[in-house]
Amino acid sequence: MKTRIAALVMVALLALYMIFVINYSIVLIRIDQPIANVMGWALLVLPLIGFWALAAELFFIFRAERLLTTLEEEGALPDEVVELLPSGRPDPVTADRAFDRYRTEAEAAPESWRAWLRLGLAYDASGDRKRARWATRRAIALSRVKPTPAA
Repeated sequence: MKTRIAALVMVALLALYMIFVINYSIVLIRIDQPIANVMGWALLVLPLIGFWALAAELFFIFRAERLLTTLEEEGALPDEVVELLPSGRPDPVTADRAFDRYRTEAEAAPESWRAWLRLGLAYDASGDRKRARWATRRAIALSRVKPTPAA
């Protein structure tokens, strides 16, 4: 819960910052100097890109949490216990052993969002965040296409 509150505070601060930047960009656009106008338009574009990226990330988080909740309600979350290092991070060797099972499952059922989400969790446990996000995005996309039977 602390993490969620901290994330919401950061989102609120980022949104406030972007609103101030948009306001300042409008001030620069109204000045009758070409360099100020160019800077104003550049400052206006950057927060819009920032808002888009923030919205995309929040939608990803909400959709992934919804799928995780569904898996949890079905009792289909991965059940391996991954040993933790003293730092609190998962032990990559232990996580890699569990990883093979979920990769095979996703290959056997490529249309199952449940299999891809479990694979994403396995990637995350092994410390491969890029592939974890990729597998989770695939699970989200598959969950929107058609429902699959529980695996």
